[in-house]
Amino acid sequence: MSLSTSDIALGSIFSVQPPDFDSLALEVFRFQYSYNKLYRNFCDALQVKVDDVSGTHSIPFLPVGFFKSKEIKTTEFETSLVFKSSGTTGSDHSSHFVKDALIYETSFTKNFTFVYGDITRYCIIGLLPSYLEKTDSSLVYMVNELIKSSANTNSGFYLYDHEKLHSLLQENEKKGQPTILIGVTFALLDFADVFQMKLKHTLVMETGGMKGRKKEITREEVHAQLKQRLGLDEVHSEYGMTELLSQAYATKDGIYSPPPWMKMMVRAEDDPLQVIAGEESIKITGGGNIIDLANIYSCAFIATDDLVRLHPDGKFEILGRLENSDIRGCGLMI
Repeated sequence: MSLSTSDIALGSIFSVQPPDFDSLALEVFRFQYSYNKLYRNFCDALQVKVDDVSGTHSIPFLPVGFFKSKEIKTTEFETSLVFKSSGTTGSDHSSHFVKDALIYETSFTKNFTFVYGDITRYCIIGLLPSYLEKTDSSLVYMVNELIKSSANTNSGFYLYDHEKLHSLLQENEKKGQPTILIGVTFALLDFADVFQMKLKHTLVMETGGMKGRKKEITREEVHAQLKQRLGLDEVHSEYGMTELLSQAYATKDGIYSPPPWMKMMVRAEDDPLQVIAGEESIKITGGGNIIDLANIYSCAFIATDDLVRLHPDGKFEILGRLENSDIRGCGLMI
């Protein structure tokens, strides 16, 4: 496949199979080097020659912090959407300039269907109070589209009316209606603190997000509390960020499975330029480098601030955040 400004072949991205992922990623790398000035300058600053990049391990990964201060665009285009991160008080917010909303919608719809099946089977409930009050959240955009696609009249967002949410969940449980409750961590814990129940037909998915609203606790502790209070065997998790147009889901034990067009890699904690090559049956830990081919018009190669453990099968865990990652990553351009 040859990528150009007139023929991006998005169908190839969302239908890519594992044997073809690396070659497609290299095509996207060359495309973005040619048509993304900031990424090209970044690669040039690292003295990376395009012709010498022969595999995904030698592709430069742009530190995620650049999304806080720069417009990351591949080709010149009129922006369709701008997603902004929630951020923390006093911090800069990341911005993701999206050329075509359909790219994002295709990405999350195909992946959701791949993991959970037909959306119309479910009642989709969003418990995203702090995010719903923002108009530029990629998470809210995704959940809103899932709600509309579900075609269930009881699907919708809930802010702080936990009693109404409790009543709906009870009603759905009695009817045996498959339900997905997608919520930020602090809101799910607040709800479960007051309304303890036994959920058999409801899948609870946490998307992270304490944002200073509660004492920080580990994901294992969050899941243990939700399991106990809501009578769940498993708590699902969604891994996504403003800077990505794809998500990964964990259906058990906090182990995430990326979609076929997304790949997690690991870089050394003491050398942000060294990508660690995994070995068969060995889990490796380090900084998370993500290839998200859905980011065709921004940057598909991002060095995140997450500490990850990568499994040999490509699945991964999020262990926490890297210390001083912004300083260490963005310092590459100095």
